Amino acid sequence: MSAYNDALLWATSYCSRSEHCAADVLSKIDKYELNPSQVEQLLAYLKQEKYIDEKRYARAYALDQFRFAQWGRLKIAQALRMKHIQDSDIQEALQEIPQDEYLDVLKNLLLKKQKQMSAKTPYELTMKLLRFAYSRGFEPEHIRQCITISDDF
Repeated sequence: MSAYNDALLWATSYCSRSEHCAADVLSKIDKYELNPSQVEQLLAYLKQEKYIDEKRYARAYALDQFRFAQWGRLKIAQALRMKHIQDSDIQEALQEIPQDEYLDVLKNLLLKKQKQMSAKTPYELTMKLLRFAYSRGFEPEHIRQCITISDDF
């Protein structure tokens, strides 16, 4: 069997098990030592046969990172950009995150984090919470909204 056929067999199996994007496949295909035209041909085949679908991948990635890792939209978008997903696909995927669920997750994260923090002043506590939530990828306007509407702050 040729290196291309081995790589194709591996890639189809890899993409069948779970959602992957072209960047994921490219990062692992090096071991087959394919030339650039073979790599292009392999990716074209995977896309044509729907083993790789960037829109589908972006949707699955965004929802998984939001629900399981509790990332905000900014962090999810950045991670998808690093995987060379188109901005239009990223925006579509982010719109599928329900806004009410998004704010609930953020509020719960802030409440949980507040219980673990110590601060000398309310201002210091607010700033720590803002930094924490921003590092998780939530937008400043949503963070402030959740901090101000909560009775616990």
